[in-house]
Amino acid sequence: MTPPSGWYPDPHAPHLERWWDGTAWTEHRRTPASGSAPAAGAGAGGFGAPSALHTPTAPGAPGPYGAAGGYGPPAVPGGGGSGGSGGSGGSGGSGGAKAVALTAAGAVLVAAVVAGAVALTRDDEDPEARTGPGATAPAPTTESTRPPPSPSVSEPAPEDEGVVVDELNGVTFPLLDGWVRPRHVVEKDAVMTTDGTHDCPGEGSLCRDGMVVSRTVTATDESSSRALAEADIPEAAEEAFGEDALGNRPYGGMKSHQVVKAGPVAVAGRAGYLVRWRVTTAKGPGGYVQSLVFPSSVGTESPVLVRFVFEAGPDGPPVADMDRITRGIRSTADQTSGGGVGSSIGPTG
Repeated sequence: MTPPSGWYPDPHAPHLERWWDGTAWTEHRRTPASGSAPAAGAGAGGFGAPSALHTPTAPGAPGPYGAAGGYGPPAVPGGGGSGGSGGSGGSGGSGGAKAVALTAAGAVLVAAVVAGAVALTRDDEDPEARTGPGATAPAPTTESTRPPPSPSVSEPAPEDEGVVVDELNGVTFPLLDGWVRPRHVVEKDAVMTTDGTHDCPGEGSLCRDGMVVSRTVTATDESSSRALAEADIPEAAEEAFGEDALGNRPYGGMKSHQVVKAGPVAVAGRAGYLVRWRVTTAKGPGGYVQSLVFPSSVGTESPVLVRFVFEAGPDGPPVADMDRITRGIRSTADQTSGGGVGSSIGPTG
């Protein structure tokens, strides 16, 4: 059973009335006329004509819902007429009384139907239109009843684009402009190179303008950073500008070298030492090589060796990048350490 068509309190706006067509809610609403008498044809149940937003049927014409005008409930037969064959009393009054009784009974029946009926639902209709008059509208979702959001899975932060991490030795290197992480590099300990390659001036195929290599010093009883740096610099120069691991001489071999800087330096909060050579080669502009040694701040605190190899000439990286990179080295154990600020790079020797 469903309630008959008519005006009912809007379940979503109780201060308004909404037209129920007997099957579903329509879009027609009106403001209830408080204290006013039911409109003609409304009957005792209080179902009047639609609001001015709806176009009424022409007067006297049968409407889609049965009553003249089309929007009230069906007219009660014999209601309010002068009964019989035109007599003014008796049967006329009796007919009026019967009409009133029938109308009152109909109003009680309609009220009962409205209070207890549940509208039939249709899957292809608007959920609001399927809820009949008298049905309780769903309570709005509040913050207290809303289900808690599912916990998000935390993802590791991406590596800082301006830093290269050397986990083995527990340090990070600043990635300056013009420098990139190593790609297609034979040296497995390389932490950064300049971008791009070029033909070597001597034997071999391709050379790079600059490279930085970081490795752990092993198989030695020497612990002095100075001694280790001074012992490494000749080997570093020979590998970079003399004869490479394949037996080629990319720069035609070394002709001479000159010490341009040497001395103690603070690196990642530890006392280190560096030696820098300017190398003259048989072919090409030559270059610079530097050996930097300092104790690691993690693990067994084994000495860390950092080699710098820069080509000289207008295409090579600025030599000042050696100092900038050295000052920017930080310990992974304490990124706030001020030890990477090498304010005292030692005097030249």
